[in-house]
Parts: sequence; structure tokens; C-alpha cells
Amino acid sequence: MFFQHIYDKSLAQASYLIGCQAKGVAIVIDAKRDIDTYLQVAQENNLTITHITETHIHADFLSGSRELAAVTGAQLYLSDEGGKDWQYEFPHVGLTDGDVISVGNLTLKVIHTPGHTPESISFLLTDHPATDEPVMVFTGDFVFVGDIGRPDLLEKAAGITGSQEQGAKEMYRSVQDFSALPEFIQVWPGHGAGSACGKALGAVPSSTVGYEKIRNWAFQYEEDEDGFIAYLLEGQPEPPKYFAMMKKLNKVERPLLTEVPKHKKLSGDEFLQAYRSGVTIIDTRNKADFAHGFLPGSINIQGNNSFATWMGWITDYSEPFILVAPDAQMEDLTRKLMRIGMDQMIGYIDHVGDLGVGLQTAAIIGIEEFKTYLDRDDVQIVDVRNRTEYETAHIGQAATIFVGTMEDHLEEISRDKTVVIHCQSGDRAAIAYSLLRKNGFDNIKNYSGGMKEWLEKGGPVQR
Repeated sequence: MFFQHIYDKSLAQASYLIGCQAKGVAIVIDAKRDIDTYLQVAQENNLTITHITETHIHADFLSGSRELAAVTGAQLYLSDEGGKDWQYEFPHVGLTDGDVISVGNLTLKVIHTPGHTPESISFLLTDHPATDEPVMVFTGDFVFVGDIGRPDLLEKAAGITGSQEQGAKEMYRSVQDFSALPEFIQVWPGHGAGSACGKALGAVPSSTVGYEKIRNWAFQYEEDEDGFIAYLLEGQPEPPKYFAMMKKLNKVERPLLTEVPKHKKLSGDEFLQAYRSGVTIIDTRNKADFAHGFLPGSINIQGNNSFATWMGWITDYSEPFILVAPDAQMEDLTRKLMRIGMDQMIGYIDHVGDLGVGLQTAAIIGIEEFKTYLDRDDVQIVDVRNRTEYETAHIGQAATIFVGTMEDHLEEISRDKTVVIHCQSGDRAAIAYSLLRKNGFDNIKNYSGGMKEWLEKGGPVQR
């Protein structure tokens, strides 16, 4: 058996290519959209991708299953569980509980594991030349290392009222069934630490059923369904805005993108024409370089591992945008955008100088200056972290306005007072600062050291 774990750090998302080397065939589970990775792995190992499957209709990334099927001619095998509202709306072979996919000498048995979503399935893999006992289970967003999938996304991201309680009850039953599997089976989940699909995902890539029964909190509530449901729903992070779009695009017919596009580098005149017409400018430089000089109205979303997530929070799918980014980083950024279906880029520039546009600078302050703004009636302190972080510990007079939804709450921010913003360590505050300046707030200070520095220096907090 050939096995390859393929991991996207930017979305903490795992996919898998599993092959029968004797027959030269392979299956891909939960493919990302830039599919050249799978094509290369298959070619290098003399395998043909003949089967493609998914664990559920994903919310956090745009699946590449259809792109991969279009290029390879492989058959799509997708869940038909969950009822009529949870069916994929394009051609596929439907899977229900107990079905078996044969890939050469390998078999993958389908287990219906609802809770995270109604149609969620897992795959129990048996490598028959070696043993008739199952050896691996691919759980998608059902069981993670140290955590389980959240059942509240359908309600919070897709607006399906009442679904989180029902999902939590289904998750409880799925966990009980899962615990009956042999303890030696390896657990390979769909996400790792940093994903918004749970609240306490482990950093190691895999586990075993036995280890999860000991370590994972979800398996400690065997006789306490109410306690399980209460803990599961408590403290889940707010889902990024783009999740609703992913749920839709992963379910319906959509345009396919089978190659990583190469975006146009704009001339100065081309850029200025678009800029003056109101096209959104996303500046991907690091926050320090942005602070030293940025285009008025541009948004600072740094081109790091969190780039796609914050693009999905801040950028509207219906609006075109231009990136400010170096040539060498464009392929990486393009891949990150592909993975969340953000295809409306019209080009990029690699600098902000020499465009004939006067640059603005950011007002960055240190901890000592920050202290001078505390307990003043003419100052508003705004903590732009998420609510769970804020409730865990915050600076006394700070209001909470999460950066991801800040533009929906601008009326809560004073235009008369000095506004001082901060986050944990500066990255989210840089986004928030640029959003506020874009929306006409001029008297803004950014305490970039944030809660990390504040706590390290012994600053008082409320909990």
C-alpha cells in the first residue's frame, strides 16, 4: 500500500492519496483545489488516480475533487447520507453507510458519522494483502486529534437555525459508535491545529482510536449526553464569513480551475486606472513595511499562513481586487486564494512607490505610550481579538469589536475620540488599522505589542 498525507498549513487542512501498488491505482480523499500536487505524487509513484472521494460538504476550503476528476477521468464517490437537503448537486456515485469502495487490493468501508454535518462519512481502510483487519480510519471533520468537529457551523455560517443542537446530539451518538472500533486503528483527520473547524485540535497529524479514547475530551462523557453537548457548543470560535460561500460552492455546479493561474503584473497606468475606479487593494507586505508607507484605502493582509483565512473574512467574493506582493510570492498567494475559491483577482503590483500617489503612514505606539491613553474619557480602547479571547482576559476599559466583522460594527467606534486598537501580538490589529483608515477614521493608534506584551510586562486584566 502507498500512503501520502498532504497537508496545507495555511488552512490546517489534510488530504490523502492512497494507492494499491500491485494494481497501480489510487484514491484521493478531500482534495484541495490546486490539484497538481496529487498528479505529481501519483506520477512519481507509478499510480493512476481512479477514485476520488470526500468526507462531507466542506465549509473551510473549496474542494478540488471535481477539478481532479476532470483532469484524470477518475470516478467521484460522495455521500448520499443526511437527507435531501444535504445532497451533492452534480454527478457522482452515491455512498451510504456500509458501502465499500475497492481500490485494487484496498477497500474503504463507509461509516455514516453525522454531527459536524448531516451527510458526514468516514472511511475505514483495509489493506487486504497484509490483513483482513482495518488499519486506518479517515474521519474528515468528525474526530480530530484531541477534539471533534463542531456542529454549530451550519447555524453560524450557513444560517440554518436550530441545527447546532441537533448536530450535537448526532455527534454524541457518532462518538459512542466510534469508540467501539478496535483501538489499534490509526486515525487520520481532515484538519490539524489552527483550523476553525474545532476549538482544541492537536498539532500532531494522526492518532489511534485507543489514544483518542484516553486523551480526547469527547470520549469522557459516555453517560452524560447533556454535559457532552454543553461542552461541545461552548466557546467555539466564530466561523469566518467565507464558510457560507464554501458550503454553497462545494455542493453545486461551479466553474472549474484545473491549473494554477498566472496573474498579470499591472503597469503603473493600469493600476492607477483600477485604483481610481475603486478596486480593492490588498497589501500583502509585512505589517512593519505597510506601516511605513501604504496606499490610501488599501487593506493590509499579510501574505503569511493566515492570508487565505483573513481574505475570506474581509474580502467580498463579488468584488475584484489587486494584490501588492513581490513577484516571488505570487504563486504561493495564488494557491492560497484558489483554495477558498477567491478567483476575482485582476492583477498585482510589486511596489507602492513611484505611482504618483501620496502614501500614508500608520501610528504605531509602544506600551508606555499606550498606558497614557488608559482611563481617559477622550479615548476609546478597542480589542479586536475574538470574543472568547476577550472574555478569557482583557484590558479593563477595552471594548470588544472583532476584526473579522469590524466593518459591520463601525457605528460602535468613535469618530470624535482617539481610538487605540490592539490584538494579541499585532497581526490582526494591522488589518483592523487599515480597515479603519479605509473607512475614514483618522485618529487611530495601534498598540502593536498587544495582549502578549501587556501580559509579559505584568499589565492588569479583567477576566
